[in-house]
Amino acid sequence: MTSAAPHPSIPHYALYGDHGPPAWLDMVHIERIHERSSLFDFDIAPHVHDGLVQLLYVTQGGGQVTIDGARWQLQAPGLIVVPARAVHAFRFTTDIDGPVITAAQRPLESLAAVAAPDLLPHIRRPLVLEVGQAVRHVDALLPLCEAIARETRVQASGTMAAGTALLMALFVQIARLAQARPGPAEGVDAASRSRKAAQVERFRALVDAGFRERHAVAGYAAQIGISAGQLSRLCREVLGVSALDVVNARVVHEAERELVYSTLAVKQIAGLLGFADEAYFGRFFRKHTGATPTDFRAAARARLAPELRSVDASA
Repeated sequence: MTSAAPHPSIPHYALYGDHGPPAWLDMVHIERIHERSSLFDFDIAPHVHDGLVQLLYVTQGGGQVTIDGARWQLQAPGLIVVPARAVHAFRFTTDIDGPVITAAQRPLESLAAVAAPDLLPHIRRPLVLEVGQAVRHVDALLPLCEAIARETRVQASGTMAAGTALLMALFVQIARLAQARPGPAEGVDAASRSRKAAQVERFRALVDAGFRERHAVAGYAAQIGISAGQLSRLCREVLGVSALDVVNARVVHEAERELVYSTLAVKQIAGLLGFADEAYFGRFFRKHTGATPTDFRAAARARLAPELRSVDASA
């Protein structure tokens, strides 16, 4: 469900090594970091999760983390947040351990947008953060991870909703830890982040703020102080896609979220996203997802029917 064509050198996975379609819609998955990384000799090559956010709580070991061209050395205890569509790679030590949670980013964002909008930047931005045992809020991390693990083992209705709520509670703690350590809180180590990666990050922040206005790539490039061609080359180098792909991916991301989790008509969603008319929006959406907005909404809501009944009933 990505709007950007996969770069030939950067594979797109649901979980690393799994080539099935991404479970972007109804997924909360938890496992130990060493379980999957040991299958690949603890060297995880650059890859992308199209609709999934990953959270790693490193309780033992460490290694090198690369996200969108930036590199960090991390030692336990530490946190890593990899948002959807971020190109990332890991080179772990063989004693690495701790929980890794992979979850659908859209429903998490939808819940945060209503209950805690201040959490959205922490969900959408990369973060690599070492935390000391004496730091406040650290003690809450493992119990929340264990609660998520228990919920994913329950075969009952509402599992997705409960797992997402627990994950949002976990991000509350992450936000508190990030605020307590202002240096790395942005997910940026100024000494190691390249100028190119910083420019791409600036571009993505501008897209997040202005995608509803349907700005051209040249407009974003001008705000950064480079040409449209330079911006697209930077995006291909750091992210594996063009600058236009980044803009379109953000629009599709929001369109899918609105179609699934709002009761707005397709025409209203088209207007909200800056399209001149519903037909143009329909052609755009089908080009990038392979489905019409109406068909996409019907299929998605059929999968999420138990969780969405309350939304439909209140409309």
